[in-house]
Amino acid sequence: MLDLLKSRYETPIPVGVSNRHVHLCQADWDFLFGPGAEPRRFRSVKQPGFWACYETVTLKGPKGTIENVRLIAPHRKKTQVEIAKTDASQLGLRPPVRGSGDLGGSSPIRIIGPKGMLEVKEGLVIASRHIHFSPPEAEAMGIKEGEIVRVRAGIGGPRELVYSNVLCRISNDYSLEFHIDTDEANAAEVKTGDHVYIEK
Repeated sequence: MLDLLKSRYETPIPVGVSNRHVHLCQADWDFLFGPGAEPRRFRSVKQPGFWACYETVTLKGPKGTIENVRLIAPHRKKTQVEIAKTDASQLGLRPPVRGSGDLGGSSPIRIIGPKGMLEVKEGLVIASRHIHFSPPEAEAMGIKEGEIVRVRAGIGGPRELVYSNVLCRISNDYSLEFHIDTDEANAAEVKTGDHVYIEK
């Protein structure tokens, strides 16, 4: 047990800073970009099977807009828009902090693409911070699905801090990575590719 705990607390976990982005369902993609159009790969992301697209959209809220918001492919069953608190203030909206896919009662948002504007009645969230694990990675660190941990970031830096309420998510489709949004990353002065550690 001691060796297991040592592994959990001493294993470096890479950071993935999540900028604002949009996951579209097929029907919403077709509406915004036209039937027959296909998302074009801009660059890969660390999570297997996902990539950032060349295609972008504009988000519109009661107080403002945010342009050039990148799409993430492949398509999902339901459209989901993930932003930071700073973005929400710019748009004039108050989306809830939610885990991915938990969209019931989330905020509405208007999405503008090259073929028109789409009004999504719910789907806008601020993503809760979380760690992705593959099953072997989780087993090696003694992590259970849905476990809540604390994570120390920016170690040795001027804004070192501990993130509480970090959700652990395990799937064969995942690779070890700590996901936070831009506001949270700025708070600790960390960037994609830095490393954090689970706190004792």
